Amino acid sequence: MFKKTLIAGSFLALLSGCQSMLQTETQPISLLGNWKISAIMGQKTPNYSPAELIFAKDGKLSGNNSCNNFFGSYTQTGNHLKINLGGNTMKACVDELMAQEQLVSEVMPKIDSIKSDNNELLLQSASGKTLLTLSPAVE
Repeated sequence: MFKKTLIAGSFLALLSGCQSMLQTETQPISLLGNWKISAIMGQKTPNYSPAELIFAKDGKLSGNNSCNNFFGSYTQTGNHLKINLGGNTMKACVDELMAQEQLVSEVMPKIDSIKSDNNELLLQSASGKTLLTLSPAVE
């Protein structure tokens, strides 16, 4: 009888452990801070590119989209992300950075989710395509 009770108790303890593991949700990925845009739709940015995103605690977003500074806001729910661009400066740069800026501006409103890959953040579309790859900005 003692053996049956011990086996039943062990089985119940094992089941309750599995249940708590299933109920634990993954923590949302932290965006806070400065992130260098290291690739746009799979294309690496040039080393001299100033493109970066700065996520603040209060939902404000700012940064440089390759040539001009911009501001806006973001909403993060779990690992879903919505970016709303507010405005930006309007200066000209070298052609390569102007073309890169155009791509950044096009993809930011299409961002739907965040995925972490090693030390990088992948900002993806609703279909799972990586639109921006971010790496920690070196201060």
